[in-house]
Amino acid sequence: MTAAAVVSRTDLAHRPQFGWINLLKAGAAQLIVLHHLAFYGPMSDYVQPLWPEVLDWLGGNARIAVQVFLVIGGFLVAKSLAPAGRPGIARPVQAVWRRYAKLAPPFFAATLLAAVLTPVAGIWMLHDSMSAAVTLGQLSAHALLLHGVLGYESLSAGAWYVAIDFQLYLLTVLLLWLGGCLAGRRALAWLMPLAVTVGIVLSLLYFNLDSGWDNWAPYFFGSYGLGLMAWWASDPVRKPGAMTALMAMAAVPVLLALAIDYRSRIALALVVACALFLFGRAKTPAQGRAWNVINALGRISYAVFLVHFPVSLLVNAWFTAYAPLVPAWQALGMLTAWSASLLAGAAFYRWVEVPLGHFVPLAVAHLRMRPVPG
Repeated sequence: MTAAAVVSRTDLAHRPQFGWINLLKAGAAQLIVLHHLAFYGPMSDYVQPLWPEVLDWLGGNARIAVQVFLVIGGFLVAKSLAPAGRPGIARPVQAVWRRYAKLAPPFFAATLLAAVLTPVAGIWMLHDSMSAAVTLGQLSAHALLLHGVLGYESLSAGAWYVAIDFQLYLLTVLLLWLGGCLAGRRALAWLMPLAVTVGIVLSLLYFNLDSGWDNWAPYFFGSYGLGLMAWWASDPVRKPGAMTALMAMAAVPVLLALAIDYRSRIALALVVACALFLFGRAKTPAQGRAWNVINALGRISYAVFLVHFPVSLLVNAWFTAYAPLVPAWQALGMLTAWSASLLAGAAFYRWVEVPLGHFVPLAVAHLRMRPVPG
């Protein structure tokens, strides 16, 4: 690493952070890890008599924490692609490639890790949470983020989310591009908020009511669209009336959808969107023990999301094979798996996600610059 890079990273570490967003991401990531620990056993099966209500909640309702990531995803994509909510996007193909290069390489690395650790765990444990032997087609589908669409079994819990995130990004780029084509040289400042509102309505009142669509972006666009609208509505240059109108455009379809068919995950998405509208743009100090921990957990949340399942599976296998099968010992195993997931996520972020984030774009740029043999 060059001296300039070290200075840059040090300077970045001292800048104010979007601490409230990091807090939401960190908390949601922990709930997802604990949900999978409670849901997939077998350690949780032995711990059930010790903490029955806690494990029932973690194994069930805690899964809706993924809505936090969906809403935040829309919020940050609006910040990146269309901060003022205007139609049009300069380089749609490049934008899609950048997103793929950010998501897919660490995801595929984590997929390979799961493919290796699952049979290792199988030495000590047989359980229905373990996937079958990996195939080349399965790995290829994961690399292209098409495993759910093509009907392949996911090699890791949560793998579906990465594919959906990419689809949602692609859908947002498409909407911005089509909006730009329609608007031409005209401003049409309300075109994109109206388009996203229509998308929210279609998602919540049709697609999200049919689980057959849960491998496709429209099923989740209601939550993602709330994040887009929260960024645009919280723009400080807007007048209060415009802010109120934008949030009403987002909230009214959600309230209508909840009245027709109440879904706790959608209610949570609305709460998160309101929190981002109020606090999402607020910068918090980068220093201070509490904020240091929160910001660090927020930074590694994607890495933790990627690697926690194979790590937890391995700890599950070891504890059920070698530790006493009693609630106290297996509870210790669950806590060990949780801690190991955080440590593995931090290591994965430092040694895999960050280097890949630098290497892949540079490698592609280098290939583009190479002369074509004549």
